[in-house]
This record gives sequence, C-alpha cells and structure tokens, in this order.
Amino acid sequence: MTTATLVGYARTSTLDQTSGLEAQERDLTTAGCTRIFREQVSSVDVVKRNELAAAMAWLRPGDALVVTKLDRLARSVAHLVEILAQLEAKGAALRILAMGIDTATPTGKLMLTILGGVAEFERAIMLERQREGIAKAKAEGRYRGRAPTARAKSDDVLRLHREGVGGTEIARRLGLGRASVYRILDSARAVESA
Repeated sequence: MTTATLVGYARTSTLDQTSGLEAQERDLTTAGCTRIFREQVSSVDVVKRNELAAAMAWLRPGDALVVTKLDRLARSVAHLVEILAQLEAKGAALRILAMGIDTATPTGKLMLTILGGVAEFERAIMLERQREGIAKAKAEGRYRGRAPTARAKSDDVLRLHREGVGGTEIARRLGLGRASVYRILDSARAVESA
C-alpha cells in the first residue's frame, strides 16, 4: 500500500519576490511536504502555470496539494472550483495552511465552499456599486466610457485582412478579440455590398 504524499505548490508574481518564495517553501517543508513545485508567474497572466500543472500531474489518490495561502493557488473562484474538480477526480485533497483548511475533511470542504460563496458575493456587490456609479455619472453627463479599441483599429484590421492575414492572427497582432475582428470585417463587407 502506498503512503499519501503532501505535494507543495509555491508561487510569487515576480522575480523580485524571492524572499516570499523562500518563505512559502519553508512553510511547506515544515508542514511535511516531500515534493515542492515552485514558480514565479502572475496569477492573472495568460502564461500557463507549468509548475502548477506539474504538481497536479504528480498527485496520486490520497495525496494532498498544499499551499500556504489561497491566493498563491487560484486567481478566481471559478479557477478554484476548476482546481478542486481536478483534485477530486484524482482522489486528492487541498490543504491551505493559512486558513487551516483541508478538503479531505467534510468541514474543510464546507469552509472552502462558504469562503468561495462569500468571495462571489463580494464581487457581485462590487459590480453592482460600479454599475450604480456609472449610471449616476451618465445621468450627470460625466461618463465617457471606455475608448472603443476595436473601432479605433478597424483600418489596421482591414489592411491586415487585405494582406491575407487570418482573423485569429489579426486579433493576436492588434490585441483585439476575435469577435471584434470579425465584426469589423462583416461591417466592411456589408458596406461594400450596399
């Protein structure tokens, strides 16, 4: 019979935070982690977090992924739910040292679910206040909104399209969403056919 392994995951956002990474590693070692995956990458960065993926792949049934704080692991409630589903599918648990949470226990699962719900509620309240502030600013004639980036780049979109560049590549080069690129192209076609 195999013994459960505590697998640590440590992350900081920038290369300048070496001491933060070392502190996490120290805490994970003290907690009994025999294998620690570490990386220095932003949680909201588009870059894939390779070491997190490697830690998840390392886990076996009965193992636990251990982090010092929740924000070292997940960038949002949705991301946390995704990670928890992956752990559950592997038969592994999550331990968050700073919160004393262990999802191998019913109480740990409950606490994490409650905290996730509170975080979602806080975000919803914040968005509601933001919408109210925008409505008030519009009513007072002070709201200008976000600059329409896609429309501002429509000439570039059309030029690249004429050069034979595909929609996905145009979106990547100009920092636009694919849907915006195709909206601009569809608009141009509609004007040409009218």
